[in-house]
Amino acid sequence: MRPITGDGGDTINWLNYKTGVRHIYFRMDADMNYASIAIELTHPDSLMREQHYEQLRQVKKMLQKSTGEEWNWQFYQEQDGNIFSRVGKMLPGVNILNENDWPAIISFFKARIIALDKFWMMVKDGFD
Repeated sequence: MRPITGDGGDTINWLNYKTGVRHIYFRMDADMNYASIAIELTHPDSLMREQHYEQLRQVKKMLQKSTGEEWNWQFYQEQDGNIFSRVGKMLPGVNILNENDWPAIISFFKARIIALDKFWMMVKDGFD
């Protein structure tokens, strides 16, 4: 995606978005079956991760208002046993290797990362 100015007025590297809060990441992913965007909470201390999750849950309505949709709230365990929380949205049925799917994937990511940036500018101070 071409550079787009973020809600804070800075040019943002959308693929490596800096939340400014350690262990909170915005992730975009696409493969041969889907595209997804998510907020991932990966703090190794389970109490801190749960605190971040609860803080995010408290601003859930703001996230919904910013994105215009309901996102999925889940916990995951990686193969190495690490647990993380994820709040995200998925676009099923697209293939990153199929050029015909690229417009749908780009539109999916662009609208949501811009909305996510706007949301984060409003709430990030509460996560420091």
